[in-house]
Amino acid sequence: MRIPDLQMFGLGRKPSSMLGIDIGTTAVKLVELSRPSAGTDPYQIDRYAVEPLPVTAMSEKKIADLDAVGQGIARAVRRSGTKSKRAAVAISGSAVITKVIAMSSALSEAEMEGQIQLEADQYIPFPLEEVNIDFDVLGPSATPGMVDVLLAASRRENVEDRVAALEAAGLKVEIVDVEAYALENACALMLGDETKGASEQVVAVADIGAMTTTLHVLHKGQVVYSREQKFGGLQLINEVQQRLGVPREEATAKVIANDLPGGYQAEVIGPFKEAVAQQIGRALQFFYSATTYTRVDRILLAGGGASLSKLDRLVEERLGTLTRVANPFEQVAIPKDFPVAALNRDAPALVLAVGLALRGFI
Repeated sequence: MRIPDLQMFGLGRKPSSMLGIDIGTTAVKLVELSRPSAGTDPYQIDRYAVEPLPVTAMSEKKIADLDAVGQGIARAVRRSGTKSKRAAVAISGSAVITKVIAMSSALSEAEMEGQIQLEADQYIPFPLEEVNIDFDVLGPSATPGMVDVLLAASRRENVEDRVAALEAAGLKVEIVDVEAYALENACALMLGDETKGASEQVVAVADIGAMTTTLHVLHKGQVVYSREQKFGGLQLINEVQQRLGVPREEATAKVIANDLPGGYQAEVIGPFKEAVAQQIGRALQFFYSATTYTRVDRILLAGGGASLSKLDRLVEERLGTLTRVANPFEQVAIPKDFPVAALNRDAPALVLAVGLALRGFI
């Protein structure tokens, strides 16, 4: 069932500024956008924050310690200085069941919702009282008089835990999105005309997180394939931490700042970057074997791991595909006196938060 006053896709919304909150394994990322009153850029970044989470806060992309995550979000809100309380958050694709079904075009939205509630047990392998459901009319079906409807469902705990964490931080959750759909929004902003329906560009986005690397492949601006692999930046952080004998936070800061002893580049950083390229190459091979696609035109590196120096060059050399680090702010206005250096450093890790913030306008 739907949660009152909460939309899983932001359907039927009026444009208005909203906080994008990305709850990751090791950090909370917050982004607030607005529409500038002048200039050529469609959006402006007003505030952002990245706030670390305790090691025990998250487990397998699920909230393990609600209080710790709520406190982390509250710190991110304070650090950013935002006054907004309206927020959008996302759940991972692995926690969502999606199905495209055909329905009569003569049905109203209320009638569609009623029919979906009656028939949902055909598509969802959980008791209906344990799930949240939402739907979106995609357009005309191949069958005359019918429309294709995207049905999405997730176990209530996946949605309610995130809602509770944001509410504990004093925020009002208005949209619970799916990570892949938030990514579509961010890519549309980053790539512009290249992702519009007329384009045949096939774009692979490798989101290198702390525990997992997720490959999303977009064609004509829509995600057509996703695959999650158990490999992430924490493997590098843990090795640096053990070698240096420092806390995880200090090891993370040293890796991000490229402030490591000379031998570490060859002994630790280099092998990890090679492993990243191998993981992306393996994920692409799964993509080719599972679909009719035979190529990708470019690769975007997102997530915290994408910030490693010259990682994009190495991936491009190893895989023979144009590769660059994702920066969702290249087409966004940046106010004067904004911390641009820090923003550019954090940009790859903010892709999902930007996609969520865009829900206020899309």
